[in-house]
Amino acid sequence: MHAAALLLVSALCSATWALDNGEMRVPPMGWLAWERFRCDLDCQHDPKNCISENLFIDMADRLFEDGWRELGYVYVNIDDCWSSMKRDEKGRLQADPQRFPRGIRFLSRYMHARGLKLGLYGDMGTHTCGGYPGTTLDDIALDAQTFADWEVDMFKFDGCYSNATVQEQGYPLMSKALNATGRPIAYSCSWPAYQGGLPPKVNYTQLGQLCNLWRNYGDIQDSWDSVLNIVEWFSENQDVLAPAAGPGKWNDPDMLIIGDFGLSMDQSRAQMALWAIMAAPLFMSNDLRTISSGARSILQNKMAVIINQDPLGIQGRRIVKEKIGIDVFWRPLSKNASALVFFSRRNDMPYRYQTSLGKLNYTTGSYEIHDVFAQKTTTLKDSTPFVVSVNPTGVVMWHVSAPAKWNRRPFRRGGGRRGNAIPPVFL
Repeated sequence: MHAAALLLVSALCSATWALDNGEMRVPPMGWLAWERFRCDLDCQHDPKNCISENLFIDMADRLFEDGWRELGYVYVNIDDCWSSMKRDEKGRLQADPQRFPRGIRFLSRYMHARGLKLGLYGDMGTHTCGGYPGTTLDDIALDAQTFADWEVDMFKFDGCYSNATVQEQGYPLMSKALNATGRPIAYSCSWPAYQGGLPPKVNYTQLGQLCNLWRNYGDIQDSWDSVLNIVEWFSENQDVLAPAAGPGKWNDPDMLIIGDFGLSMDQSRAQMALWAIMAAPLFMSNDLRTISSGARSILQNKMAVIINQDPLGIQGRRIVKEKIGIDVFWRPLSKNASALVFFSRRNDMPYRYQTSLGKLNYTTGSYEIHDVFAQKTTTLKDSTPFVVSVNPTGVVMWHVSAPAKWNRRPFRRGGGRRGNAIPPVFL
């Protein structure tokens, strides 16, 4: 079998290696505080935006009442700066008593009563990145049981104020400790981000046995340059990253910043499309109380969510990188479908990109094309040339339906005028 086909078979079969806790069989979705609210502690002067139980209750209410939960946005994740500066008399972590007067268990039960889940943050070091108590190797079992007692559903383990030796021991130990509690707690580990992200240091097979998702790269910022840098890094390293992902184990390019201040509507659609095709977790970090209707329509686009949540769990790939500044991404989906994203890295004007499904290595036949954001459907033959007009820093995203069969044609180079080698398409 051709090497590219073997890669797809490997991706399909690798799910058996995933962390055996039954969690996150599709990429997780929800809301996360960090990018939008950081470590705002000024509850006296900024009570609606400071890191407190009120903020997370507000966001839970929005997920529950505004149509987010039904689409799959179910996690409400607390990040850094939630705890007291000291552990209690028994050595346990404790929430800040002023900002979280009813504690973390109250919040988890508030979420569960609304069909939501609660995520919590910790750090495998002497301190968290924000300077709060960390989790040393001696604290791991106690902290894992504390999270279970609080009925937490997801735990994110950062790596500030530690070192490679401690991380090599600590990340696996926390995985075992969480499982030993008997409570299913999804585990997000930042280990690769502290190892430089890629082999030879990162053993992604081991990672998939330990963690449900992992951060590979630096924190996203509220800017287009930040999104573009993440996309480029993931694309350049896709041969290593894509085979590591699958049901129960996901590469995490970080939060969705749609609805904040740094992205245009075209750039917002681009982030949504690219995160969907990369099978990335969809954790929004915005203010759901004031989000614009345009940003909401992008984040609640049902077809984009369906593509992201596809049960095959195969991470998409960049199959064409044009010198003119157009990239094409492709992802195989279940039910004889696939997804295509035409992405413009240009900044000048809309670009009319011409190609055909045949040039993108689709087999002979007619295909139903649904434009995800324009919400229009048409039919295309593989041999019919077409033109897509892609706005600067924007995307055109397609859901492609077709009969299932292997493409066994010779390996083809180029997707349009110029391009990288394209793997056979499994449809």
